[in-house]
Amino acid sequence: MAEFIPLADITACPPGKMKRLEINGKRILLANVAGAFHAVDDTCTHEDASLSTGCLHGETVKCPLHGSYFSLKTGAPLEDPATEPVRVYPLREAEGKIWIGI
Repeated sequence: MAEFIPLADITACPPGKMKRLEINGKRILLANVAGAFHAVDDTCTHEDASLSTGCLHGETVKCPLHGSYFSLKTGAPLEDPATEPVRVYPLREAEGKIWIGI
């Protein structure tokens, strides 16, 4: 069972935007897709690129280095060259904050 800890204020990531955050030494990509928050590991599984410097396309994020797309819901790679998923984190909203399950 995940322990939930505060990740960011709800206002930290407006709709259609992404933000890289760090929690417990781990880089996390927070994305807001039409008011729904998603959190995944910020590092592409193909190469060591930060997904937060890529592009948000609906419920996917595009890696800036080689163009792999990842689902923000499942973490699954949707385009080559990445073949391994990124980790997806459960989120909750409460008290004006986004809480992440670790």
